[in-house]
Order: sequence, then structure tokens, then C-alpha cells
Amino acid sequence: MNWTGVIPAMTTAFNKNLSIDHKFMARHARWMVDAGCTGLVALGSLGEGATLTFEDKAEILKNLVAAVGNRVPIVAGVSALSTAEGIRIAKMAGDQGCQGLMVLPPYVYASDWREMKAHVSAVMKAAPKLSCMLYNNPPAYKTDFTAAHIAELAAEHKNLHAVKESSADVRRIAAIRALLGERLALLCGVDDMIVEGAQAGAQGWIAGLVNAFPRESVALFEGARKGMTPELFKLYAWFLPLLRLDVTIKFVQQIKLTQELVGMGSARVRPPRLELVGEELAYTRSVIETAIAARPAL
Repeated sequence: MNWTGVIPAMTTAFNKNLSIDHKFMARHARWMVDAGCTGLVALGSLGEGATLTFEDKAEILKNLVAAVGNRVPIVAGVSALSTAEGIRIAKMAGDQGCQGLMVLPPYVYASDWREMKAHVSAVMKAAPKLSCMLYNNPPAYKTDFTAAHIAELAAEHKNLHAVKESSADVRRIAAIRALLGERLALLCGVDDMIVEGAQAGAQGWIAGLVNAFPRESVALFEGARKGMTPELFKLYAWFLPLLRLDVTIKFVQQIKLTQELVGMGSARVRPPRLELVGEELAYTRSVIETAIAARPAL
């Protein structure tokens, strides 16, 4: 698959009883693809993958493939407590018609390179026909895949085609490119670093706020790839307070609230997450409503 452009890390929509709202998710997916998004990643951190059962995950992937799989690739996030579970998810994703995997280190357990390599290698080997993107997010998962580690994996796995870099250090993109050239596509996984990441050579963006602002996200990324202009800076300055919601502890709640306030989704989350209240809610609403009031015409 082609790992370029704006690829949403898709939220998971819930009904009032916290069952999955598949009908809305299909509509949401079509809306983002219509705006120019080039793929969809489901079941990730923003998708509340840790709260989803195996059956939930299979149904979500099946629904998204049916909704837009003939237009863009569907990528399954492989987040699991055990390697055996990760292998099971990877195989299921292929059965459901996905074209790619976003491969995470194991949840909860963080260790040394030998063990982390064994885990992600087993997942990639389980689905040799699927294009794989390694997800590096040291702040969240306490595992850091360095440029040297990534080069080692790339040499051993022909189906490793991309890296989602979420260390928040733009120098990592340059370091991977320097070591591997064009062997892997590099995608920025931190919303408020997207302009800097694109200018450092990122070919894609696994985006969060795109769930509420897809047209603005596509315009920002495409503009950043071409170079900063006064018009692009205005868009970035407007978008930046929203993009910073992607890098907080309660980023899921804040992004889902953003969706609700723009009329494309609900703030509902599954426990242990709870919806925002009090000062957190007031602050987040203020950021979002200020942005909506000044939303630029594209």
C-alpha cells in the first residue's frame, strides 16, 4: 500500500449503551475520505483499542472495509498484551480485508530490544501479505525503536514498509532517512509537529484532529510538504491550539469532544476513560469553540 498523505487514526464511536456505532463509523470514514484522506487506521490508541474485544475489532474492520475499502486502504492497529494475541489480530485483519497493519510494542510490558524485536517480528511474520507500519511512541509505550533498531527490522522483514514516528523529536525522521534512505515511508504521529515533520521529510501523517477537521488537516499537510508560505502559517497558527489536544493525557476525550462540537461524532468513551467535566471540560470547550469561531475558509 501507499503510505503517504493524511491517514486518520480513527476514533471508535459508541452508542449510549457503549456498544459500537458501526453506522456512524461508516459515515465518518466516508466523510474523511471525501475530504482527501488517503487511508484509515483503526483500533489504535485514539480508537480506544485497549477497551475493544477481539470480536469488536473484527466487526470494526469488517465495517470499514465494506464502507471505504474500495477507495482507500484500511489499516488495523495491532495492540495486544501478549504476542499470541497480536498474531491473532494480525491474521484476523487480513481475513477482514485490511491492507495494512500498524504494529505496536506489547501493552503494559516494556523491556529490552531483544524482547520487543521478537514481539513485533512475530506479528509481521504472521501476516506476510500485509504492509506493515512500525509504531514508535516512547512516551506512551516506554519502548524506543531507534533508527538502528528500525534498520535491523527493515533488513529482516520485507513487509515492513513504514514507520509512525511519535517520539516528538523531529530529528528522528532525519536520522531514519539518513540510515535507510527511501527504504521506508516515514509518517509523523504527533499532530502539533506535523509542519516540522513534513519539512524534515515525512511522507505521511497519522493524524488525530483530522477526525473533526479533515479538510483543514489535508490542506495543512499538503502545504507543509511544499514549504511554508504566509497563507500556510495562518492555517497552522489557527490549527495549533487544536493540534496540541492530541498530545495530552486525555487526548481521546478531547478529540471526541471536538468531533461532537463540530457535529461529527459524540464525546462518549469507554471506561476506564470518563468524559471531561469541570475545569477540564471548560478549558477544552473554550479551545475548540474559539477555533470554530475563527475557522478559515478553504
